Amino acid sequence: MNQEKITALEQLINKDYANTAGIVILKNGDPVYASYFNDCTADTAIHVFSVTKSVVSILIGIAIDKGFIKSTEQKVLDFFPDYKIKRGEKTIQTISIETMLTMTAPYKFRSAPYTKYFTSEDWVKAALDLLGGKKPIGEFRYAPLIGPDILSGILAKSTGQAVLDFAKEHLFAPLGIAVAANITFETKEEQLAFNKTKGISGWVADPKGINTAGWGLTLTAMDMAKIGQLYLNGGKWNGNQIVSAKWVEESLKEHSRWAEINLPYGYLWWIGVGNGYAAMGDCGNVIYVNPNKNIVVSVASLFKPTAKDRIELITEYIEPIFEDRAS
Repeated sequence: MNQEKITALEQLINKDYANTAGIVILKNGDPVYASYFNDCTADTAIHVFSVTKSVVSILIGIAIDKGFIKSTEQKVLDFFPDYKIKRGEKTIQTISIETMLTMTAPYKFRSAPYTKYFTSEDWVKAALDLLGGKKPIGEFRYAPLIGPDILSGILAKSTGQAVLDFAKEHLFAPLGIAVAANITFETKEEQLAFNKTKGISGWVADPKGINTAGWGLTLTAMDMAKIGQLYLNGGKWNGNQIVSAKWVEESLKEHSRWAEINLPYGYLWWIGVGNGYAAMGDCGNVIYVNPNKNIVVSVASLFKPTAKDRIELITEYIEPIFEDRAS
């Protein structure tokens, strides 16, 4: 390994990607690089923002594999039989799990009512109240926070378990990932402080104990790399099939596309990113997988509203150093 290139890479990270907490690189399943910044270590858990969505996608796949959910074609409202549909509403009745996974569900708001949403006692019901409207199903509309929690509600309803408990049993524990407990907030200030913290292990939950689906999970850089490697392995880990290869394949097909930036989307995974696919969250949190080179790159990043694009860092600077290295 050319140490000069590594030194130059780390100088670049400190200069242009200064909110980086940790980077882990796996090649052919083996760690070939791990480095930590900003007083972080291998054990420092970071809020990974929308990377949470891709983890929820895996959990939906596991729930389908185990028969808790019949298929992605099941209607959302099948899981909420007590939900009262407002008079004249039709669109919400036809929205399926697949619609939610592909970000092609319509919503009734133009500007997301975050304050009303997060001050409610039931974030899943609040999301259901905003789902539907007059726009047609099928148009890509990325829902950063409001909306994905419906998938958490579906997981809890279908499995009979808290989402974090289900994740621990069927995904985190098999991969050797530790996520301590639910994280809840009493005030807006606590929530904002959480976004900026580091070293807290857990998963945000609403007042009813339902874990978030669009954000709120904390992981270490190695945890993120393991999730990328799981998908690179077709859903296998240490010889065990954690999630079916069929689900992984379906997750990574183009099901929709964000036309504004011409970026295809699978089941809560971004497709056609650099030389592969990725889970991406705010502030520069990324799980990147290049199947052709058998490489996984995870980047955990601290809070910074205008963080520089990590995909550029990975494809232009990291991959050229590590992509041809034999394990």
